[in-house]
Amino acid sequence: MATTFSNLLYHLVFSTKNRQLSIRTDFREPLYEYMGGILRAEGGILLEIGGMPDHVHLLAKMKTDVAVSLVVKQVKAKSSKWLNERPGALERFEWQAGYGIFSVSASLADKVRTYIQSQEEHHRRVSFRDELISLLERNGIPYDERYLLG
Repeated sequence: MATTFSNLLYHLVFSTKNRQLSIRTDFREPLYEYMGGILRAEGGILLEIGGMPDHVHLLAKMKTDVAVSLVVKQVKAKSSKWLNERPGALERFEWQAGYGIFSVSASLADKVRTYIQSQEEHHRRVSFRDELISLLERNGIPYDERYLLG
């Protein structure tokens, strides 16, 4: 019997480089599926994914023996490479250098899932910048304004 019990849930948020509107609707779903595959290969489970043309949100479950920062690095690097190699790629695709990561209680996982699913509706009212600031403040994370848009 295993002696380690865990349910490590993370809400990940990262944008395209310079907040460019690079996630086109014609490849959004294949991109999300590919990112889920990378996450599985790295020992995680994608529970939800969604976003807008300039950013993405993931709800992911991770094992205790993986470094989350390395998993995120792989998801971003491999998905960028995949997008840039796709036929019809119009411009070089890149993710921003950093990311936001927030731990999620199992009791709030469904709420985060719904939030991720409703990104289009949410962003009719709230900009990505304001959304990110809200996430940072609600999670008690200090930030420097200079690094919110890069």
